[in-house]
Amino acid sequence: MMEVSLPSHGNEVKVGKVLCIGRNYANHAAEMHNAVPEKPLVFLKPSTALVGNGGTVLLPAESQCVHHEIELVVVIGGGGRHIALDEAIEHVDAYAVGLDITARDLQTEAKNHGHPWSISKGYDTFAPLGPLVDKRKVPDPHGLDIELMVNGERRQFGHTADMLFGIPRLVSYCSSIFTLLPGDLIYTGTPEGVGQIENGDNLEAHITGFPSLRVKVRREA
Repeated sequence: MMEVSLPSHGNEVKVGKVLCIGRNYANHAAEMHNAVPEKPLVFLKPSTALVGNGGTVLLPAESQCVHHEIELVVVIGGGGRHIALDEAIEHVDAYAVGLDITARDLQTEAKNHGHPWSISKGYDTFAPLGPLVDKRKVPDPHGLDIELMVNGERRQFGHTADMLFGIPRLVSYCSSIFTLLPGDLIYTGTPEGVGQIENGDNLEAHITGFPSLRVKVRREA
């Protein structure tokens, strides 16, 4: 199980919940032909989906259409339940660049049958996570460029200012449902430009001022 070093704690903790926000950029919702949500749309990935910088994303045999989705990731340092909106940012310890990998064909099939689509998001290696950045080094997390390169070509580009629900709202909202604990992660949604990845691809994810996240893609035997 992956551990993360929390800057304010000075120690490593195991990652707990991996909370993910869907449709948090209007242009991404539009490209997927989905309505813009009226409140945060939350789903979860298992912590076993995490893989670090320099790792490998494994394409499962069950899927023939796996998509990349670059995201700003929030790392919780101070836990709590029913966190007030005006106090929520104080519960953030760090940020990182991450990828929400999705078996799109499996997700679409599940949606068409009215079934849960956790499997399409939850395979091992489907949540790459870059090196953590102390929140004190990120004066405005809503003022960042976000970019994904695939084999050296730009696939996604956006701005965190375009998130429909900002970080305080996400932290406060998630805490109204789940007790947040140190080491929990919130993947905050992806801008437009999602697309398929293939065996042998090299992905490089960037957010302004953050260390890059680099992973390779390999078809699972």
